[in-house]
Amino acid sequence: MIRLAILADLHANLAATQAVHADLQRRGLSEIWVLGDLVGKGPRPREVLEWTQEHATRVIQGNWDARVAGATHRPQDLWPRSKLSPAQLDYLGSLPYGIEEQFGGAWWRFVHASSKGLFHRLYPHSSLNDQLDSFQPNPQFGLKQEVDALVYADMHEALMLDVEGRPLINCGSVGNPLDSTLPCYLILEFDENSPAHTATFVRLTYNRDEEISTAENSDMPFIREYVAELLTGAYQKRRTREGV
Repeated sequence: MIRLAILADLHANLAATQAVHADLQRRGLSEIWVLGDLVGKGPRPREVLEWTQEHATRVIQGNWDARVAGATHRPQDLWPRSKLSPAQLDYLGSLPYGIEEQFGGAWWRFVHASSKGLFHRLYPHSSLNDQLDSFQPNPQFGLKQEVDALVYADMHEALMLDVEGRPLINCGSVGNPLDSTLPCYLILEFDENSPAHTATFVRLTYNRDEEISTAENSDMPFIREYVAELLTGAYQKRRTREGV
């Protein structure tokens, strides 16, 4: 039996990341795949990046990783960028786009946002054509196979759909869930001798007060919005304001 822990959208939330790590250890899960967005939003980008480098088996790039590495220059990009070393920024900027692997004779693809680009979102309400397109090759990003299943992140909402017989799964968010206030990750189990798989979402509590206190005692931008998201699980639009 192959067992994968699929994590994403850690967003520099060290307290949530450590809680998930402890749960992975209790379950004996050592094959840890991180589907991007290690940094951004939260107060501890360096610590979460270091955790990922130490413990993750495979890592792909998220849109926030690309932004912080230099793709854009918003206040919320510049602050975590200032906390990371040149080597860490190079690491974020050089992460691969996706993973394609065969399990039990079926091809599985793992990306951050979609098969069309880091900044192209695949929504639960996207059209059937958009959903079907997500299983197609896209050589521009090294996606060479027509796949049988897609696992992605970015939306911060756990999701499992059947798209004309093909699993479309969102693993949810560890550090910034927006469908709950509880961190979420995904366990995938495969039988090497059959196309059968099991997908399990795991949610858990964590020391949210510690994370909020760390944010409030930092000089990161958009503290109010970040804390509101942790407390409510509801997205807060970020606009640059005087004094932020």
